[in-house]
Amino acid sequence: MGGDLPGNVGPDLSEIGKAGRDDEWLFNYIYDARVYNPETVMPPWGTHGLLSDSEIGDIVAFLKTLAKPAPFKSALDDPTRRPPPSEQRDNLDPMINPAMWAIEERAPALWNAAGPAGAACVSCHATPEQAFKTWAATMPRWEPRLGKVLGVEEFVARHAKATTGQDWLMESEENIALSTYLRYVANGAPIIVDLDSAPAKAAYERGEALSSRKIGALNFSCADCHSADKGAQKWIRGQWLGELRGQLDHFPTWRTSQQSTWDIRKRFQWCQVAIWADDLPPDASEYGDLELYLAAQNAGQKLSVPGIRH
Repeated sequence: MGGDLPGNVGPDLSEIGKAGRDDEWLFNYIYDARVYNPETVMPPWGTHGLLSDSEIGDIVAFLKTLAKPAPFKSALDDPTRRPPPSEQRDNLDPMINPAMWAIEERAPALWNAAGPAGAACVSCHATPEQAFKTWAATMPRWEPRLGKVLGVEEFVARHAKATTGQDWLMESEENIALSTYLRYVANGAPIIVDLDSAPAKAAYERGEALSSRKIGALNFSCADCHSADKGAQKWIRGQWLGELRGQLDHFPTWRTSQQSTWDIRKRFQWCQVAIWADDLPPDASEYGDLELYLAAQNAGQKLSVPGIRH
């Protein structure tokens, strides 16, 4: 149909004009496909005001003209033949991955910097490569004193404030540098999170439920893009949708498209913005539950941090 890098999350509509659907059916399906399929991944274009009635009518008229297979200019334009992306860059090479600069320079400087309380990280942890050899691979975890799941980034923010007086808030440059470093020293350790306690199990179950909750104007859930029975291992335009497994071991990750390092909470926020939903603050309990669920799906995956992705 002439589009560049079309996707295949939805069905092929190149011959929909021969399907025998009348204008009313097509109009209603585009307006809100949930009437026909409550679990659809198609946004409710009309109900959520994304398209006007007139615009939907134009789409219906266009669809009625489609009566032959879509021509593809190349194999890359055909989503069934387009090869999945394969990350071959050496993410631990500072000449390739700028996130390594924080590991080599910024994080050590912060580790040794005394805060307003007169103490520094090094005051208690002289050899972090030994003390934290596997710690980050066990995070996040249920923290009973806070009544929530605590991730590496929030731990850094809270612990630094309590022990050194440093205000290294989540998603700040300092927090990202140290959080990335703490995962870096645990590289090679398999992800394994504790789900034994009743509160941890409950948090996991909340995270699982959140992963299937449709939100935002586009009415998407995590599962719509990353579960095997929906969008995972498919293309949404030119973007490959990976499964939940393999989505955590390389975070924090240098985003070449953003020229910055993103932790997993930043990724959660960005996904919400992308589906036109309100994002939450990085320390939101919902994100903690979701991160715990995601970590459990990645059990056994070995950390390789910082990652590098587009």
